[in-house]
Amino acid sequence: MRLDRQETYEALFGEHPVAWAHIASPPDEPDAVAGFALWYPTFSSWDTRPGIWLDDLYIKPEYRRYGLGRELLSALRSLTRGRLEWDVAHGNDAAESFYRSIGAEPVGGWTRYRWNVR
Repeated sequence: MRLDRQETYEALFGEHPVAWAHIASPPDEPDAVAGFALWYPTFSSWDTRPGIWLDDLYIKPEYRRYGLGRELLSALRSLTRGRLEWDVAHGNDAAESFYRSIGAEPVGGWTRYRWNVR
């Protein structure tokens, strides 16, 4: 099930937002939307600290190599003393290479499960 436009608006901008977005603009086009990071807060009982789950990080292809992905991740990293975590689809070698270049590592020993409402 996907959210419709109104549900998405409420989730991000309503009275009780459940997710946040950071928007990236290229240096020479401050009003352009080059990409975004969509995230929400988490809490780890293991670390006993709040953290951030990065649900989506996307930079339009024509704006890649500007350092915008790094800037977005750095902005999120500055918001928490806890974990900043995300998933990468198997086979997305470019993303994995980028994340490793900033010092991120895959989490071993865990398998993600999902229980969807149908």
